[in-house]
Amino acid sequence: MAHGCRGSRRHTLGSDWPASTGIIRRLLMATYEFQCSRCGPFDVKLAIGTAPATHDCPVCAGAARRVYTAPGLTLTPHAVADLHNQEERAREAPAVVSEVPSRRTVPRRPHPALSRLPRS
Repeated sequence: MAHGCRGSRRHTLGSDWPASTGIIRRLLMATYEFQCSRCGPFDVKLAIGTAPATHDCPVCAGAARRVYTAPGLTLTPHAVADLHNQEERAREAPAVVSEVPSRRTVPRRPHPALSRLPRS
C-alpha cells in the first residue's frame, strides 16, 4: 500500500475559488475523478469544464490522469424523484375540481386529566 491510500479510500480536494463567491459558483462545480498510478483514485471539485487531463496527487504529488466515469445520476432519493414526477404530471394535466372539498373534522379526545375531576 503506497502511502496508505490504495483501496476503497478516496481523497477529495476542494476548488481554488474563495467561499465568498456564493452559491452560484458552488452550483457550477463538478467532481472529477483522477487515478494516481501509485496511490489510487481521488476526486477533485472544480468548475464545470475546467478539469485538466492530469492533476497532482494529494498524497505523493505525482501526476495523475483523469478518469472518465458515468455521471452520478442515480443519487436522487426516491421520494424526491417521485415528487418531481408528480409535479411534472400536474404541470401537463392539472387536477380539476368542481367544488371546494369539504373540511373533514377530526373528533377531539377528552383530555386525560378531565377524568380525574370530581363529578356532581
